[in-house]
Amino acid sequence: MFIRRTTIKSRESGEPYYTYRLVESVRVGTGVRQHTVLNLGRNFEVPRAQWAPLAQRIEALLGGQLDLIVDGLDAQWEAMAQQYAARIISRRGTVVGQDAPAPEGDYQRVDLARVEVIRPRSVGAEHVALAALRRLGLDRKLVELGFNRHQLSAAIGTIIGRMVQPGSELATHQWLQQRSGLGELLDYDFGALDLTRLYRVSDQLLAHRAALEAHLYQQERDLFALTETLTLYDLTNTFFEGTASGNPQAKRGHSKEKRTDCPLVTLALVLDASGFPKRSEVFAGNVSEPKTLEKMLGHLALAPGAVAPTVVLDAGIATAENLAWLTEHGYPYLVVSRERHKQFDAEAAVLIRAEGNTQIRAQRVVDEVSGEVRLYCHSTGREAKERGIERRFSTRLEADLQYLTEGLHVPGRVKNYEKVLTRIGRLRQRYSRVARYYDIRLEKDAASGNAKALVWTRIIPTEDTLPGVYCLRTNQADWDERTLWHTYTMLTDLEAVFRSLKSELGLRPIYHHQSARVDGHLFISVLAYHLVHSLRIRLKAQDIHLSWESLRHQFAGQERVTVVLHRDDGQIYHLRKATRPEPHQQVLYNALGLPHLPGKTEKTLIDPHAEVSQM
Repeated sequence: MFIRRTTIKSRESGEPYYTYRLVESVRVGTGVRQHTVLNLGRNFEVPRAQWAPLAQRIEALLGGQLDLIVDGLDAQWEAMAQQYAARIISRRGTVVGQDAPAPEGDYQRVDLARVEVIRPRSVGAEHVALAALRRLGLDRKLVELGFNRHQLSAAIGTIIGRMVQPGSELATHQWLQQRSGLGELLDYDFGALDLTRLYRVSDQLLAHRAALEAHLYQQERDLFALTETLTLYDLTNTFFEGTASGNPQAKRGHSKEKRTDCPLVTLALVLDASGFPKRSEVFAGNVSEPKTLEKMLGHLALAPGAVAPTVVLDAGIATAENLAWLTEHGYPYLVVSRERHKQFDAEAAVLIRAEGNTQIRAQRVVDEVSGEVRLYCHSTGREAKERGIERRFSTRLEADLQYLTEGLHVPGRVKNYEKVLTRIGRLRQRYSRVARYYDIRLEKDAASGNAKALVWTRIIPTEDTLPGVYCLRTNQADWDERTLWHTYTMLTDLEAVFRSLKSELGLRPIYHHQSARVDGHLFISVLAYHLVHSLRIRLKAQDIHLSWESLRHQFAGQERVTVVLHRDDGQIYHLRKATRPEPHQQVLYNALGLPHLPGKTEKTLIDPHAEVSQM
């Protein structure tokens, strides 16, 4: 065998380009003819010096010499040789059995000393992810939108890759080709997939964002019997690796990851009460969170006569302008109050929850002018936590103030009045949580201009700083204390679910620079989140409460492998199948109603001495 480069002219432009083929010489009668064994495509990047040893290695693998070391072949091309050999075996071998075993059994005489197990490919998490994708009808929808077979496979590969092995398109491409068995589940050869196709399919998915989001949410409503009684609106951001100077949305802002050194973009999501996304949008990294609400909810047109869902917001988005807009457009709302003033009358409060030493009480107050309801909630657990934090910060603040005080009388330490004032200001900023509880006074020596005394006293907290108390606001005047509080806890639960998108599905960081590619990268994570959340909802119904990260670890270890068996007549069996799942994996498969052995069982018989037919 040898590798040949051929020059071909493009039909569209007439420009020449190279294509590469693996060729074998075969004797026909009295002559010799050359047959193409495998088309290697246009993007064959192996250096010419490696062509001959690569071809020799492929030929050795086809002949069953799995442990043969070919002189001159660099180790980095071994995976490629095995990949090409597997493709040739699947084409030139004789398929002698698939899936169902023969009723009378299948007995062969083989050389046990030469039994090999090769080409392990992960398949557990891929199996589950693909089942979720098909259950939501995402593959059918993509076909309806005009995706051909190659585009469909690339789209499925990039979405499931984001679920199972989050990373860049380059990392996903390598994962699909070298480590994953997803292609076998799809009956598609990702070994021939060009990297540029993954970038292009990202653009295609983004172009159909509205249609795909509408389809997925409708499917989820039907499958899980969702009712649109609540809508959660939340934002997160992700940072770029690099300056992203060519992206107008890449701006410096308040980073959720504290990455003040990087530009950001912001992802906004509208979710329902079960945590399924209704709509997503990408904004600039420095966008003001309150300003995004009108644009996002404005796209969610209500059907005539439909009751608007209650919109649940956190304090960062619950501005007076946004609440006025929600009221004007007929949206009920429940928000975490931005007001600093708190009040709580324990005698007027209702006991909402009592577990162990933790009690939650709520006081309902109605504004007689606006009719808006405020629910002041007190949690003993939250109070203990806040007091513990305040004690820790107070201890640190007082220690730093004591250090400044002692320094006024120690040579070499800061004594200048203005400099000491600056230090105090920095301490107030660093310990802003507790600095309001302190009256700090600095006395100045008129003669020297230095500070001569620093004294502080702790102020008894006012009602504005009641520990353990938080306030909810709503225009749902007919909701009682328990309904309001339980709806609020739904918000906190959904925020925990939303964190899986931020931390488990490759949202951060971003390596792209073009705006469309950035939006496409984030949208793929949103699509992956749809699949992940649908799986977790189904498992929770079976009392299995695991994060997606934990589920990935649970499914790790199940692989598809090829067992190579050398028969006594010189022919070689290649038996390709999935390993049997571990007991904990079987429990998860049973809960999801999935078969335990992903993919087909294939038996291929190879005659190493047979002539190769034209391919």
